[in-house]
Formats: sequence, structure tokens, C-alpha cells
Amino acid sequence: MIIEELNLVKQGKVRDIYSIGDNLLFVATDRISAFDVVLGSEIPDKGRVLNLISAFWFDKTSHIVKNHMIEWNFNNFPEELKKYGYLKNRSMIVKKAKPLPVECIVRGYLVGSGYKEYKNQGTVCGIKLPEGLNLASKLDEPIFTPSTKAESGHDENISFEKMKEIIGEEKANKVRDISLALYKFAYEYAYERGIIIADTKFEFGEIGGEIILIDEALTPDSSRFWPVEGYREGENPPSFDKQYGRDYLESIKWNKKPPAPELPKEVIENTRKKYFEAFHKLTGKKMEEYL
Repeated sequence: MIIEELNLVKQGKVRDIYSIGDNLLFVATDRISAFDVVLGSEIPDKGRVLNLISAFWFDKTSHIVKNHMIEWNFNNFPEELKKYGYLKNRSMIVKKAKPLPVECIVRGYLVGSGYKEYKNQGTVCGIKLPEGLNLASKLDEPIFTPSTKAESGHDENISFEKMKEIIGEEKANKVRDISLALYKFAYEYAYERGIIIADTKFEFGEIGGEIILIDEALTPDSSRFWPVEGYREGENPPSFDKQYGRDYLESIKWNKKPPAPELPKEVIENTRKKYFEAFHKLTGKKMEEYL
């Protein structure tokens, strides 16, 4: 749902971004993407889950790095926005920052494209790993694997050296260290609550030369969330995210090109439940309170 009266400056796969004076309004929609294609089906209230989990982590990690969040509580929004009830719990007012042109990915487990590369070359994004690791093996230490930001299509994994060429050595070192600190903090917090954060993606921006955390943080869309219970090395764990829908799309042999097929009602409902469960485990609150 686009709010015509507001100044829409960017529409991403999942988020709509509006300019409101000196700040931005980030709106998390219920759209869902898979294989870089926005699906025809939406997941009801998914945007609220993403927004509230991001707000939770922005608050929880502000001792590690400042972030762009100004306000997520709809009751505290400016009066001119309160007439749009759609925004409640799915939007936040954020500072305008100049985004760094890289994505900062931290991997704690061997899975996905990293596992495929390891099987072929013994590396992940060019980083040499020990022999004998399996699918979903926990790495001795989390690794930092940046990528470029693609406006459309797939992001491209790059080496840390290439990242230094793009944004400069000092900034590259800084966002790497912040990314690893954020991941380690969040990993320990989530693990105690029954969730393994297998990997995650961070984005950073600058305001007045200061680096801050922007976009979303440690959500089921920007991370792989696995249940601690039932985790087995050598198996692809069930996840608290859109992987359920991706698995369905793989099963019907979709060619991963637009237009995407509609998701069956059962897949939509089960995906929604997984998002709600992730929110509950992390925050201790029930998503139903925010609907």
C-alpha cells in the first residue's frame, strides 16, 4: 500500500521509504521476496514483525554502535502521520544517512552459497576454512564476508581487500569490527532464547562522518534463524524465516524469474507462524499484542 500523500523516495523489495522533512519514514510492507523476485503473495503482518524486531535490536545494541532509529512507537508519531493507521507497528522514523555502498555479512555457520563454495574450493568468499566441515557446521570463529549492493538482481560477494578499495581501509576495518561485535552479542542473546543466528547482514551509513547502523537489524529477512532444539550438523535446519516459502518454490521447480507463482494458503499461514514465533522467542512478547 503506497501512501499517495507522502513523498515516496524509494520502493525496495520489502520496504517503502518516504521523505518526511529532515528524516525518513521506513515502512515494512508484507511483501516477500525469494531469489531476488518479489512474490505475488504477501505474508500478513510480516512487515510488523520485521519492524518490531529491528526496533528491538536497535535498542538492544545501541551500546555497540549508534543507529538511525528515532521513533517506532506510532503513538509518538507526528500528528500528520497518525491518520494513516496502516503505519502502526510497521514503520519507524529514522535519520537520513549516507549509506555505505557495501553490505556487511557475518557468517557463523557453513550453509547456503558458502557451503557450496566450501565443497568446491575449501573456502567461503575466498577465506580458507579447515577441512572436514559439513553442512551447517559451526565455524570456530564467525567470518566477515562483505558484498556489493545491487539495485536489482544478486549482490556480489567481494573480498575484504576489495571492500577497502571501495570505502577505504579505516572505514572497512571499523564496519568489520562493529559487524562482528553485533553478531557475537546478538548470537549469544538469541541462543539463550532458543534461536541460532546462523548468519546475518548489516548495512551502515554515515552522518557527519560518524558510522551508524541503518536499514534493518537481525530480522528473519536479513538473517538465517534456526531453532536450537533440533539443530544437527550435516542437516539443513528448519528455519524461522522465509526459507519455508523458498523450499516450496524449489519443490515446484519454478525458474526463479518473474512473474513469481502465488503461494498456497498453507505456505502463507505457516510462514506467518514462523515469523511470529521468532518474534516471541527473541522478545518474550506475543505478536498478537501488536496487531
